[in-house]
Amino acid sequence: MKRGLSVTDPPDLPFRPLVVIELAKDVKAETRDWLVKKIVDKKKDGGCQLLIKSFIISEEEEETIFLVGASPKRLLLGAESLGLVKECEDGYMRPFIYNNRREYTHFIEGDEDFLTMAECQCIIKQDLDNLRARDEKSVPGYPHSKLYPGKSIFRRLQTSGLVIQVFPLHDKEDLKRLTHRWYRQIRVAFQPIDQIRRYFGDTIGLYFGFLEYFTLALIPMALLGVPYYFFAWEDYDKYVVFATLNLVWSTVILEIWKRYCSSMTYRWGTLIMKKEFEEPRPGFHGVLGINPVTGREEPTYSSLRRTLRIYLVSVPFVCGCLYLSIYVMKIYFDLETMALDYDREQQSTFSSLLLYVPSIIYAIVIEIMNRIYKYAAEILTSWENHRLESSYQNHLVLKVLVFNIVNCFSSLFYIAFVMCDLKLLRQSLATLLITSQILNQFVESLLPYWMQKRSNRKIKSKVKTLKLDTEFALLEQIHLEKHMDAYPGTFDDYLELFLLFGYVSLFSCVYPLAAVFAVLNNLTELYSDALKMCRVFKRPFSAPAAGIGVWMLAFETMGIIAVITNCTLLGMSPQVNAMFPDSKMDLILTVAAIEHTLLALKFILAFVIPDQSYEVQVKVARLEFESLEALKQKQTLVMFWHFCHSGPRPFLYGIIDISVNTG
Repeated sequence: MKRGLSVTDPPDLPFRPLVVIELAKDVKAETRDWLVKKIVDKKKDGGCQLLIKSFIISEEEEETIFLVGASPKRLLLGAESLGLVKECEDGYMRPFIYNNRREYTHFIEGDEDFLTMAECQCIIKQDLDNLRARDEKSVPGYPHSKLYPGKSIFRRLQTSGLVIQVFPLHDKEDLKRLTHRWYRQIRVAFQPIDQIRRYFGDTIGLYFGFLEYFTLALIPMALLGVPYYFFAWEDYDKYVVFATLNLVWSTVILEIWKRYCSSMTYRWGTLIMKKEFEEPRPGFHGVLGINPVTGREEPTYSSLRRTLRIYLVSVPFVCGCLYLSIYVMKIYFDLETMALDYDREQQSTFSSLLLYVPSIIYAIVIEIMNRIYKYAAEILTSWENHRLESSYQNHLVLKVLVFNIVNCFSSLFYIAFVMCDLKLLRQSLATLLITSQILNQFVESLLPYWMQKRSNRKIKSKVKTLKLDTEFALLEQIHLEKHMDAYPGTFDDYLELFLLFGYVSLFSCVYPLAAVFAVLNNLTELYSDALKMCRVFKRPFSAPAAGIGVWMLAFETMGIIAVITNCTLLGMSPQVNAMFPDSKMDLILTVAAIEHTLLALKFILAFVIPDQSYEVQVKVARLEFESLEALKQKQTLVMFWHFCHSGPRPFLYGIIDISVNTG
């Protein structure tokens, strides 16, 4: 293949490059031809029915790139298959139906702006992921790369090293406009969430929406925490009031977020997207069978085998890691004891500073252990072979959360409730907060940005040496983006917010400045994450999302744990103990009564505040009513059709005549 551009489709078809597929060096020609045929073949023949252009970047290195796009009609049909929801002329959101396309707002025949670029790339990604083997026994040209009916072709090509990567292209003009509004200017105004969602998709839009909301929600606790920390530390009445406000705050902000999230996702069209027929994830493998619900061909896998893998392998692995975490915590307390003994002996400035060293070392070790464990948990969860991406994410989040809660909070619980040392608790909490924030900003933002800038300079100089006059801008863009790191997803970002929420809701009554540090962290996170999305990582594929998923349950569970923790801390305070000098049982019963009262208040607030606003409830109910009426009409027509075919022939002719005359 000569250097340049070769088109595999008729030249009259419109082509807009959306997705890049990079092949490994020296991939055999028959493999390339087979892959191209699979991508362009019709759906009924087992292909994707997409458009593709291919060219070799460097003849010396045999570096082959495929650019994948789709015709406007193919993208609209893909939007219907994906279940995308769009606004209709009457203002209601409804699932997109190709035959009714002219009823939707802003739809113009042939206009590419009806679907966002992120939605188009999501449609292509789904088609490529669902490209599965039929009769092939192996990848053509590579007999060792085995295939079987139902196996994901792209997953096999990637695990065999034949496909290096698949990623969506940036739109340079849209990205430039977004960065100007997003992070190039420091301003007090809110983030352009709708514009972020339109460019990066629902998942990213929801994350930045939650990050912004959580930051604003932390401000009242931070404003209350500063005067409390400096002026009311030993005041029992204010101590109780602050702890109670903390519990109410942790409940109210989550319930208000549900309402805000439902309104936002309804406007985006993802709140009412149907998830019952979610496609199998690309990594799911098994014997090819028929889905009894949809009637489609897809891999099948025994749920019993998956359950055995979870309980016989995954659960023991998690328990072993938890034991290791507790053992490391024991080493930390041994170092803490040694530092305290040394300080009592020396009573010097150096010995006082040395008191913070064990906590700093422990905070660094926690971060390292969390990252290693997450990598192992991803491998283990993938090995469990979950059919749906949502199920995979739920099991992964559960594994990681259990370990992170034990790894990050076990030492604080031990200090608070076993050692009963509130001074050491404040010191450890402050050290963990500050150290983890510094490490996260360095590892997640500054280091990747610095490395990417160095890489970009080398790549630009390499591209210029190719001296290609045609397609130079596109070539340079592909070169730059394909050397960027893949976006790791929002998992680590949500986990960081979850841990911050835990520090604030669990122990801010002991260390009120926790909310202040959380606000400062989130403010820097807003700009550093925006920089990463636009300049450091590849553009991620969009994925429809109606909420933050299992993380909502995680935050609510942490809120319940916060009630128990704060009530116990109240019961441990000297002022409360002084009220029950004769009977510790009375103290325990009183604390338990307060705890149950606050839990009841928490659940009452959660019940009283609806998850959706009245307006959204009415619109969703209206859509469900329309769907039910449409189903009734369809059933009536089917029954009528059967009656006409089974009744007298003249009656059928009369019906046909009436139908023709009335159109």
